[in-house]
Amino acid sequence: MARGVRIGVAMFAVAVLGAALAAYWTLFAPTREFQPPRSVRIEPGDSMAVAARRLADAGAVRNRWAFIVYAELTGRANRLQPGFYEFHGRENAPQVLDHLVNGDFVVITVAIPEGLTVHQMGERLEAAGLVCAAQFDAKARRGALVKAAGLAPLGAEGYLFPATYKFPPDAGVNDILEAMLARFFANLTPPIERRVFAMGLTVPELVTIASMVEKEAKAPGERPLIASVFYNRLRLGMPLQSDPTAQYSPQGEIAPALLAVHRASPFNTYSISGLPPGPIANPGLSSIEAALYPAHTDYLYFVARDDGTHIFSRSFAEHQRAIAEVKRSNASSNRGRGG
Repeated sequence: MARGVRIGVAMFAVAVLGAALAAYWTLFAPTREFQPPRSVRIEPGDSMAVAARRLADAGAVRNRWAFIVYAELTGRANRLQPGFYEFHGRENAPQVLDHLVNGDFVVITVAIPEGLTVHQMGERLEAAGLVCAAQFDAKARRGALVKAAGLAPLGAEGYLFPATYKFPPDAGVNDILEAMLARFFANLTPPIERRVFAMGLTVPELVTIASMVEKEAKAPGERPLIASVFYNRLRLGMPLQSDPTAQYSPQGEIAPALLAVHRASPFNTYSISGLPPGPIANPGLSSIEAALYPAHTDYLYFVARDDGTHIFSRSFAEHQRAIAEVKRSNASSNRGRGG
């Protein structure tokens, strides 16, 4: 009897040891290397059970139940960071859990500077490997999301906020548009809306003026001055005669400006009175603020120097003298470079 007990105890010990070794192997032995990497998306609100199933389906962990138990025992089951994860293999379950808790997800960072058009944004997003530029163009101008935001018929031009964005590699056009539109409307705060109303403007008019300021201004401090010229001209019924409006096209910028000013276009403020029908670029917050709080001047004209700054004038005669000055300065500069 004693011998039978000893055998039973030994068998139990072997079984326990075997189970412990199996559990250890399941949790701590690394998986094989993956070529190509395996992708797993953790959505906001996903439970540990859902995340573990996706990880096991991708082969990133050996056993989802063991992974769940380990996460619960270590107190990290409720600390998962949503995102798009890539696993190259050669990692064990604790290392995989570390990635999910630390938020080591994959992102593509895209910097969208102020003053880009929808078309230029699409090109930049395509160069980053995110979306097709033509598809971005189409959805930004005529897509369901844009229509739902009340931006038909001209589309999202002017309302895609310039910023540095981080997108998962599988982000779609609508995901990107939603992020950019959300950033714009988050900046359209109640004080800004009250100021728009006090100025007798609509939001589309504000964004249109801001987009013109953005395209004209190279020196940041000149934005309020440039905005004042546009408002002064509008008040007097003068054509705005802004080169960037003549150059604007939904398919891409027309160059050079000297030829563009003569073309027929609903946006060309050399041939139309008042504001163009919509924004000609996507302005940043500084240009929006300049359109909201223009400088108090009686300037009606400005001409750009070679360094991007402008000479501002109150009369046409004064403007003609400024143009002559700029031409002399540019000619002198060119001779200096040639010598």
